[in-house]
Order: sequence, then structure tokens, then C-alpha cells
Amino acid sequence: MKRILAANWKMHKTSAEARSFLAAFMPLLPEFSSDIEIIIAAPFTALAAMRAELGHDSRILLAAQNVNSHPFGAYTGEISLPMLAEFGVTHVILGHSERRMIFGETDASVNEKTRAVLAAKMTPIIAMGETREERDAGLTHERVMSQARAALAGLSPTDVARTILAYEPIWAIGTGLNCAVADADAAMAAIRNAVDGLASVPILYGGSMKPENVKTYLGAPQIAGGLIGGASLDVASFAEMLRNAV
Repeated sequence: MKRILAANWKMHKTSAEARSFLAAFMPLLPEFSSDIEIIIAAPFTALAAMRAELGHDSRILLAAQNVNSHPFGAYTGEISLPMLAEFGVTHVILGHSERRMIFGETDASVNEKTRAVLAAKMTPIIAMGETREERDAGLTHERVMSQARAALAGLSPTDVARTILAYEPIWAIGTGLNCAVADADAAMAAIRNAVDGLASVPILYGGSMKPENVKTYLGAPQIAGGLIGGASLDVASFAEMLRNAV
């Protein structure tokens, strides 16, 4: 299975900073295995500049960090799928814990957005994970399976197979804490068994993945790649991750 390293820049980098990143990063592409798919989820405001820098034939795929499920309308401040398509966006992150906890996104809204992204012929990267309290209570598998079922509710196995999932234990995001590889692998196995159609779907690990631990995580049977936050913001760090991923 092809490895996927997806950078989630969150609310970092202006358009100029994004172009500077690509100008330094793109010459390094020949160093990285062609078996690794590179995705960068940039802020909305940087996507146009990044598309101009990348052109239309690049190993780097562009993702959005969120989207509105409606194609247009009176939704002040929102971004639609046709707007993303204009800049060649191929992937959209949905259901990140920060979106759920800070902005009130629900399992139902993640499902609605998943359906819209698939209908637009893009690939959703659907995030799920447990809190520290849920983990301590032994509810990790129950929680992530519930999120997977809710996000994919009503989809055919064929459409389910067009998704990418991401297991991100909330307590490990941006904290420097890591979920043990065996625990992450077991949680992903539970996710894979939650819904028909997930047998070959890539499941990424997110939560303080770094250059020094990426190879260890990718050695686990269920872990197909990483959804990477802070370590993807620096060219040298992200490049080292890609080198270490093989």
C-alpha cells in the first residue's frame, strides 16, 4: 500500500510563506520515494498561490482543512467545494478534533460534508480520536468505531472505499505525547472493522508524529501514513520525515 504523508498546516503560513516553503521544498522531491503520496492542507488563503507555484503536474497534492457542504449560498465566511476545485484541491480534512471541540462540528455535520466531498469527486480525510478521559475509561475503540460509523453512515461500500481515515488521539495532538504504536495499530484495526468497505482504505496516524518516530509508526500493519501538524511546517523537518518514511 502506498504511504501517505499529509501535512496539516492549520492556521499557519501566509500566501508568501507558503510559496517560500514550496520554493525550498520542491527541489527536494527527487530525493523522496515515489511510493509516498505527499499532501499539504494549507489555509484557504494560500491555496491559489500554492497552485500557481506548483503548476498542474506535481507530486504534491493540495488539501483544504475544512469545507461547507453547500455549493453556494448565504453562508458568510464559508468556503465551498467548487471554490476549492478551482485551485485543484483533491483532498479535504473533515472532523478534526479542533473543528469538533472549538467550532462545534458534530458527527452529523461530518457525515454531511463527507457525502458532499465524495460527490465533488474529491477525497475526504476523516479524522477521529478519543480524549484522555475516554482512553483512561477504556472507551477508545468504542469511541472511534462510533465516529467512523457516523461519518460514513448511508454510504455504499464503494463510496466508503474512496475515503481516507485518520486516527488522532486527541490527547496526543500538539502535546508531544505519543500513542504507543501497538495501541494506535489496535485502534485502527477497530476502525477498519466498523464499516463495510474499509478493508483497503488508508488509515493515517496523527498525534505528535515526528521525523524520529515516523518509521516506527509506519512499520505497524494498519498505519498507512501520517496526518502531521507542527513537524510539517518546517521544510527540513518535513523533508526528513519523508526520507525516514521508507
